[in-house]
Amino acid sequence: MMETIGHMMDVGIKPDLGTDAVPAFRQAVEKMKEYDSPVTLSIPKGRYDFYPEHAAKVPYYITNTASESENPDVSKTVGLLLKGMKDITLDGNGSLFVFHGKMTPLVIDGCENIQIRNLSIDFERATMSEMVVESVGRHHLDVRVKPDSWYELDLHGDLFWVGEGWRYQGGPAAQYDPANHTIRRIPQHPVMDAVKVEALEPNRLRLHYAGEMPDTKAGNVFQLRDGIRDQVGSFVVRSRNVTWSKVGMHYMHGLGIVCQFSENVSFDEMSMKPRAESGRTCAGFADLIHVSGCRGLIRIENSDFEGAHDDAINVHGTHLRIVDRPSGNQIVVRYMHGQTYGFEPFFAGDELEFIQARTLTPYSSHTVEAVSRIDARDWLLTLDKLVPDSIEEHDVVENVTWTPQVSVRNNRFACIPTRGILVTTRRKVVIENNQFERTGMSAILIADDAESWFESGMVRDVTIRMNRFLECGNEEHPVILIAPENREVPIEQPVHQQVRIKDNRFDMTAGQILHAKSTSGLHVLHNEIAVPASGKAFSRFEDAVRLLACSNVVINGNSI
Repeated sequence: MMETIGHMMDVGIKPDLGTDAVPAFRQAVEKMKEYDSPVTLSIPKGRYDFYPEHAAKVPYYITNTASESENPDVSKTVGLLLKGMKDITLDGNGSLFVFHGKMTPLVIDGCENIQIRNLSIDFERATMSEMVVESVGRHHLDVRVKPDSWYELDLHGDLFWVGEGWRYQGGPAAQYDPANHTIRRIPQHPVMDAVKVEALEPNRLRLHYAGEMPDTKAGNVFQLRDGIRDQVGSFVVRSRNVTWSKVGMHYMHGLGIVCQFSENVSFDEMSMKPRAESGRTCAGFADLIHVSGCRGLIRIENSDFEGAHDDAINVHGTHLRIVDRPSGNQIVVRYMHGQTYGFEPFFAGDELEFIQARTLTPYSSHTVEAVSRIDARDWLLTLDKLVPDSIEEHDVVENVTWTPQVSVRNNRFACIPTRGILVTTRRKVVIENNQFERTGMSAILIADDAESWFESGMVRDVTIRMNRFLECGNEEHPVILIAPENREVPIEQPVHQQVRIKDNRFDMTAGQILHAKSTSGLHVLHNEIAVPASGKAFSRFEDAVRLLACSNVVINGNSI
């Protein structure tokens, strides 16, 4: 089939003007809809600025973002909206898209065969404010605010961070340490916990403290943000065969790229880190790639993840609690976590499993015949057969159909304060040839819960091989953590099965390489622990592993 090439010049846009590119891009998208054959929108290389005034305002319920009270208006301000389109390639030819204000740069909604390639996305004023510690006094810190972190200091000494159409005070805080290239969350807010903020000169402040000061040193960078996830980095929803390649996501407000109820999404040669020329140290408000309720293959390869305030990659489903049984073959299910609700959790024909909350194990399988929305949190499901009589209080259901295979290969993870990868899916998972550098918590977490985040589900086939873990975790967080949140842990009812950890290298200074709970078929083979002279040595490999209610375990051929 002949491919049609559409150039941005055709709709009258030129790069590097500084004017709002939203109307021209919208016109280009509408023009692409006129073609039946595959269309490539080839964008002349340069800088394009996107402003919120003419951007699409579209309501989207997005998983793990914000509760009704945190963000009553779920509308997203979308710079580039691809909706109901097929066989489209967006080729930036190395262009830089710069967004202004609070925006969701790109939404792919109800599309098929979409390629996004050769472009970078950043913000003129990130919603992450940064200031560098210049000196540490006895009761004060002198800091230099970075030039693109705009602020106002009122007559009362109250400091507000300001941007293009937004303003905030307080919020979560983290600290970047250039000496070991790490980001860590910090309990003290360097501004809000100061008794006085004094302006020494433009962009230089003195923070005075009456009591305990933040634990820091000269050269460290404080990262300060608002906590409300009212936009996302980009959104792929109800779409299939979507490919991102050679795309730089250099700052994302709210959750990162979110894939929700989509099939076959690939990421290749992504640069999810700050642009070096920006001088910033943080690229992500929260998770960098977040996958919820997808199917097919999620492929993330040859990419660089650096500088987030939460996990680099999170792949999961959603447990919904059973709250009513109006008839023999009907149940009412509810979204329980405050930040996840509103989107349709099942479709007619989907396979559903009943999950016992206390053990996190399934006990009945059904097909969904009909789905009806009661409100944003409660949904009525009509099933193909009678609901089991053994339902207990707090039991949940999982959508089995929308669970993906996952391939995470040849990536680098650095400057992550939490985990590198979270994955909970029953399909095949391969985590291979990656490098994890000094993650603040476990480099890899396999969870599953029906009480806290309600992120499903069980794993049945996971291979973690030929990765290097460089000083990841600590005494509280093992490098790899398999930790389903079941209250009861009978060894004959494992939550997870068939996890193989083999041919990995663990460079350790403290902690253990593995904690595993409620797992059957756990194989730990031919791994190597390297401990520096200053680190805590193990007398034998098994001392680096802790197991609870695990069965069919093989630990063999490992070395220190």
